[in-house]
Amino acid sequence: MKFLDEAKVYIRSGDGGNGCVAFRREKFIEFGGPSGGNGGRGGNVIIEVADGLNTLIDYRYQQHFKAQKGENGSGSDRHGANGKSIVLKVPLGTQIFDEDRETLIHDFTDVGEKFVLSEGGNGGFGNAHFKSSTNRAPRNANPGQPGEERWIWLRLKLIADAGLVGLPNAGKSTFLSKVSAAKPKIADYPFTTLHPQLGVVNADGREFVLADIPGLIEGAHEGTGLGDRFLGHVERCRVLLHLVDATCEHAGKAYKTVRKELDAYGGLLTDKIEIVALNKIDAVEPDELKKQKDRLKRAAKKTPLLMSGATGEGVKEALRALVDVIGEAPVSAKAKSTAEAEPWSA
Repeated sequence: MKFLDEAKVYIRSGDGGNGCVAFRREKFIEFGGPSGGNGGRGGNVIIEVADGLNTLIDYRYQQHFKAQKGENGSGSDRHGANGKSIVLKVPLGTQIFDEDRETLIHDFTDVGEKFVLSEGGNGGFGNAHFKSSTNRAPRNANPGQPGEERWIWLRLKLIADAGLVGLPNAGKSTFLSKVSAAKPKIADYPFTTLHPQLGVVNADGREFVLADIPGLIEGAHEGTGLGDRFLGHVERCRVLLHLVDATCEHAGKAYKTVRKELDAYGGLLTDKIEIVALNKIDAVEPDELKKQKDRLKRAAKKTPLLMSGATGEGVKEALRALVDVIGEAPVSAKAKSTAEAEPWSA
């Protein structure tokens, strides 16, 4: 299934039905009086979180959604039927924005949560409603109120407990595939990962969800490379695991490049707890590894973990560091409902 995390959708709630002008006409009844029924209420547009969804791809192929119009009233005091509401299913973590893409309308955080985005128009009153002691035969009725229409943006922010960040080709996908049942594409070139990936990790008997996003490069906040829009998927994480490639030219500069992009993005990402790890230590000589470790330590102002996603060296320590921050209660309910995790073993 193709991953899509943003979609523009047109929605319209149903118009209310018109009221009816009618009079009772029966044999031997000289003054039957008004009998026009009221119009039915238009259908609402409802957004609901559905379990099992993890993409907005359905809204790539259908962008227009209209609720049913209320039925008109009719004679013999018959009221019109209400229009059927339309329900749009979205994955957990979806946000609704106005057409300007900045005004947040609603943020979904629970499975089964419902939000009425647009209410249907009220039905018009029939002439029977206007009968009074002074006006026994009203000949007026109300039209139904029109429904609401608008364009909205649906934006998905995956809900995970820990997020992987780093430059392209830093070994993030290899790490995810090693510690979870996820099977991301892995190759020896930058931007192998084009879409965010989720994996369920089982470490020391505790499960949590780990998110892998496409790599960041210098200028990502200005749209360079794949940009920084995927950083929204790690906004909800409690902790970030920052992987730095030990085979790069300068580990300290690589670390600072990513931190600069996190700071430019905002979203309090720079305030999150960060665990720094020097990856691919199996691919460098001991002398070079010591230099890179010292450079990274000076840049990050903390001692980095040493690990290799390919051989598994140091992976267990990195997972334990993540678990210590996440604690007993993961923020993501998907830890149980996504794919079943397999315990990691060295």
